[in-house]
Amino acid sequence: MPQGIHDVDLDLPVQAIWEFVSVMDFWIPLVPGYISHEIIHDRQSTWNFNGDIGIMKKKINLQVDITEWTPPTEVRFTLTGINENFTGEGYFRAQALGEHRTKMTGSLDITAKGVKAPMINSVLKTLIPKTTAEMVEAIANRMIETAPVPRMRE
Repeated sequence: MPQGIHDVDLDLPVQAIWEFVSVMDFWIPLVPGYISHEIIHDRQSTWNFNGDIGIMKKKINLQVDITEWTPPTEVRFTLTGINENFTGEGYFRAQALGEHRTKMTGSLDITAKGVKAPMINSVLKTLIPKTTAEMVEAIANRMIETAPVPRMRE
């Protein structure tokens, strides 16, 4: 199963990480190749993005189901291809390293099924770690940009 795991340490409290990743509208647009998404309900959405699988460029539609909300530390989800034969799963995990410092880890596992699966999966083995790192870094950067600035005590 092609997998990517990437983590980043942030100068933000664990609750700030949770407040961001627990709202899908905040982070879905940061997925590389993002086109659009639709929230079906608080545990399900569909994502549309441009997939660049080696020499193949395709519009990929996925159904994303949240399988676990564990405030304030973890969100787990599954991925199911709507227009392509893909399955997968992922998570965001936050680990407090102190009162105002948190390690955020993102993970994606995506596997192609069907006749072309061996070829596609060999490409995904290099693509998924890169995509995961880009996504986690983009989310981390957006959280830093939008985090409230601490006020100095007078």
